[in-house]
Amino acid sequence: MKNTKIENVRQIRSALTKWYNINRRKLPWRASKNPYHIWASEMMLQQTQVNTVIPYYQRFLKKFADVEALAAADLQDVLKLWEGLGYYSRARNFHKAAQAVVSEHRGIVPDDREMFLALPGVGDYIAAAVLSIAFDRPLAVVDGNVKRVFARLFEIDSPVNVSASYKIFQAKANELLDVSDPATFNQAVMELGALVCKPAKPDCAVCPLSKWCVSLEKNHTDRYPVKQKKAPVPHYYMAVGVVFKKDKVLIVRRPVEKMLGGLWEFPGGRLQAKEKAENACTRIIAEKVNLKVAVESKLTRIQHAYTHFKITADIFICTLVSGRVRRNGPTDHCWVTLSALEKYPFPTSNHKFISKLMKDRM
Repeated sequence: MKNTKIENVRQIRSALTKWYNINRRKLPWRASKNPYHIWASEMMLQQTQVNTVIPYYQRFLKKFADVEALAAADLQDVLKLWEGLGYYSRARNFHKAAQAVVSEHRGIVPDDREMFLALPGVGDYIAAAVLSIAFDRPLAVVDGNVKRVFARLFEIDSPVNVSASYKIFQAKANELLDVSDPATFNQAVMELGALVCKPAKPDCAVCPLSKWCVSLEKNHTDRYPVKQKKAPVPHYYMAVGVVFKKDKVLIVRRPVEKMLGGLWEFPGGRLQAKEKAENACTRIIAEKVNLKVAVESKLTRIQHAYTHFKITADIFICTLVSGRVRRNGPTDHCWVTLSALEKYPFPTSNHKFISKLMKDRM
């Protein structure tokens, strides 16, 4: 990949900054240079739309106003505020990182790249974004928007969804970065990708960089960014049991280190080959919590898509027949009334049937 002419680099920086100063969105985290606020926004914005993040960000900072408040919080309270935002490892890592900032850095978010990178959940992108925006450190960000802009601008053929390509886009970002104002430059590139250089239909007519865009000149914007085809997403069939013991139901907590770690759920799991969902439900409950249950009725069927797989789950109302809970997998359990469910953080998949459960059984 050839270096861009110095004259063009200067012109690109100038055009991009001018466009950004006129067209940037008024977002709550842009009103602050507080590194904790910016860090919170960047953790939430990973793989999540801005409009989705805004209310979560505002509620989060209202509850945890500073890094000390987050560090002192119970993980369940953190996950409850994150509930529905997805990618819960972000919340767990942010919580652990806040504790590390308090214990190792006297509550001061480090402005040194190596120190910041050592915190849980902080990678190259988060470090560059937070340190450039909060502390004006000359670090270039590379996210999906940045890769898309540069792929079209310079006709970079490296697939944007392959990790080996990262260094190519990082090198181009480093080359173009305005080290005199990295905060503005980084945000401007990301904003351009979000508002103008969009995935499906880039609005090239209003793009401030159209003059230098190689793919536009060749009428190739639809070919970029290049993506490597992914393997088909697996689809799993599951059974979930809502186990009643008088007026209470059983919920279990997922291991913190696993997917959806720390969240609560109704016990469930995958069907075996040719296994009926109802039979799977009683088997899974016996295996996971050592209870013998009887299936009373089928509550509903839900479908849900995660990043790397999809599920179809049949949800059954069950009654306890015998046994005491002995956990095999879950790290905690509770018998709670239906009205108390709102106190616990659940995965979105469980929320897809909790409302029907409440309506039918309360």
